[in-house]
Amino acid sequence: MTDFTKFYINGEWVAPLQPRPFDVINPATEEPVAQISLGGAGDVDRAVAAAKAAFPSFSRTSKAERIALLQKIVEAYKARYDELAQTITKEMGAPAWLASRAQAATGLAHLNQMIAILKDFSFESVRGTTLIAKEPVGVCGFITPWNWPMNQIACKVVPALAAGCTMVLKPSEIAPLNAVIYAEILDAAGVPKGVFNLVNGDGATVGQAIAAHPDVDMVSFTGSTRAGIAVAKAAADTVKRVHQELGGKSANIILPDADLQKAVAGGVQSCFTNSGQSCNAPTRMFVQARQHDRAVEIAKAAAEATKVGDPNTKGTTIGPVVSEAQFRKIQRLIEAGIAEGATLVAGGPGRPEGFNRGYYVRPTVFANVKPEMTISREEIFGPVLSILPYDSEEQAVRMANDTVYGLSGYVQSGDIDHARKVAAQLRTGNVHLNGAGPDFGAPFGGYKQSGNGREWGEFGIEEFLEVKAVMGYNAA
Repeated sequence: MTDFTKFYINGEWVAPLQPRPFDVINPATEEPVAQISLGGAGDVDRAVAAAKAAFPSFSRTSKAERIALLQKIVEAYKARYDELAQTITKEMGAPAWLASRAQAATGLAHLNQMIAILKDFSFESVRGTTLIAKEPVGVCGFITPWNWPMNQIACKVVPALAAGCTMVLKPSEIAPLNAVIYAEILDAAGVPKGVFNLVNGDGATVGQAIAAHPDVDMVSFTGSTRAGIAVAKAAADTVKRVHQELGGKSANIILPDADLQKAVAGGVQSCFTNSGQSCNAPTRMFVQARQHDRAVEIAKAAAEATKVGDPNTKGTTIGPVVSEAQFRKIQRLIEAGIAEGATLVAGGPGRPEGFNRGYYVRPTVFANVKPEMTISREEIFGPVLSILPYDSEEQAVRMANDTVYGLSGYVQSGDIDHARKVAAQLRTGNVHLNGAGPDFGAPFGGYKQSGNGREWGEFGIEEFLEVKAVMGYNAA
């Protein structure tokens, strides 16, 4: 059995300098499933030193060598696929079907997408007499969250490897076990010593040490906007590159010409997937005022059809949320919605009927929500939907954009040209038209306080490259 208390540094599993035991809790049972050790600044120093030492040689590897390495990682990943999915279910509560078909699947998708991109990617071009060279940025520090743990690890590690960077990863201490398995996958695939390093720990200690470290050239963070601000401040003194994928409060505009039944039911399902713990979840649903009451009926039925249950039980739609702290936050915000006068249509405070243990939340829908209400402005990160009525299309767009966030948006219409017209007006990094799913080759990231930079596909690898101009390179 894997010893989760060790860190992966310079190609070896090593004990922390000062052990700080930390229980990993199964949110479905509230019982510990494993124990890790939280690291400290000294552990980060060791990991960064290993990454720095490995950079000169790894950064000079050829594109063909990196493609071959990624292909080996694919094979090693496949060998541990089922174990990864089961581990994600155990540590963060994703239903088994979701952990297998989406959570673990994203790690493989990013690998295959990057291999395809890298084959045609050009790191050098000549413009006139000048060589334009794209070179790896250096040692990268990664701080990743618990909600889509493998997705967020892979969409940083994979493009960084493709670019020729070395790295130190701090996964969320709430759901770190999949990251330990991922380190074992990279080791089995033959990733050179020091190229990838893993140090478990909390944000205030290990995350802070990574962000502030003078030998880290870039820090990439995914998580809350509040924590992202702290990372940026810690990184500022060393003027390192900072990439952030932060919070969201995504709008789902249902236009009057949309199929209301399909659009509303699909919107509820999208909001509740992964127990609502997705930064790009469509948590604000905008419907024309005259369609509001019918939309509410559809949303109520969809919410009541959402089966909350044990993540390993067949037929479960959503499992628990990840932790007691997250459970309490969601309960507070549901109470705020009731106190501020929103109409509670489905769900509400407390656990679903039949549950007295586990961090299970009732699928909740609020109607007649006003833009100034707390539930319309704060990121809840739970299965809670707000329905807001609008009079005109212009008002819907204005309300959709009236947020500090700008990660994703959704538009539903019976006329694709109409949907495109509205999408062009949304101040968000992504827009999904008529239920379109993710595209692993498209850029993922947001406007405003949803972050800086982009991940996924070719845009993801560009984040890990510096641009050098060599003048006189092709002079006569």
